[in-house]
Amino acid sequence: MVTENRALLAGLSAPGGTRAEQLAGALEDRVRGLRPGSAIGTIEEIRQESGLARATVSEAIRLLRDRGVLEIRPGRGGGLFVADQSPVVRLRHTLLGVVGEPGTVADAIELRNHLEELVAVGAARCAGAGDIPALRACLDDMAAAPDWDAFVRANWALHERIAQLCPNAMARAVYLGTLGHLTASTARAADRDADAYRARRLRIHADLVEAIAAGDEDAVRAAVARHNHTD
Repeated sequence: MVTENRALLAGLSAPGGTRAEQLAGALEDRVRGLRPGSAIGTIEEIRQESGLARATVSEAIRLLRDRGVLEIRPGRGGGLFVADQSPVVRLRHTLLGVVGEPGTVADAIELRNHLEELVAVGAARCAGAGDIPALRACLDDMAAAPDWDAFVRANWALHERIAQLCPNAMARAVYLGTLGHLTASTARAADRDADAYRARRLRIHADLVEAIAAGDEDAVRAAVARHNHTD
């Protein structure tokens, strides 16, 4: 249970990612190696231990649920439990475990670019009308971002949302693993016109979202090509 370990926030002062993303990383480290079905506690217990707002804790739990790390059981005796560690989840843990090794960021970018079309086309085939508002909300967050780091975090959030719509579980796991590397190593817009660059990137991502919404696979492929090759 969370009350047995007070080291939860030890890594949250490290740069990179939102507080929810950092909390999700700390919780993921905690449960690694535990047996499926092991009780982790409740959202309220994690909130009390971390001192973070309930909305932040809830977002961290959502991230871990979507990644297949935790499951939420309602009702009496419910709470948060370690999910069954499928081969896909173990693969993602392996990818995230090499963060910090030389060349990982470049490797992650190369691998992500190769998977981008597969993931986005899969999303276009499977996305329903109810999925699109969340994608457009991420675009709104990108447009409203007060600085470059916030813009990039909103960008990664959009890509994670798109990946969750892809039906290929193995591709989704590898792709999300590359995002883990990139989120932890936020690139900066050095030596370029940041406002103009942000506008170009926002337009490309907007085109990608609209192509997914329309289920237009050719438009998705064209948007991905611009995404991967636009400086």
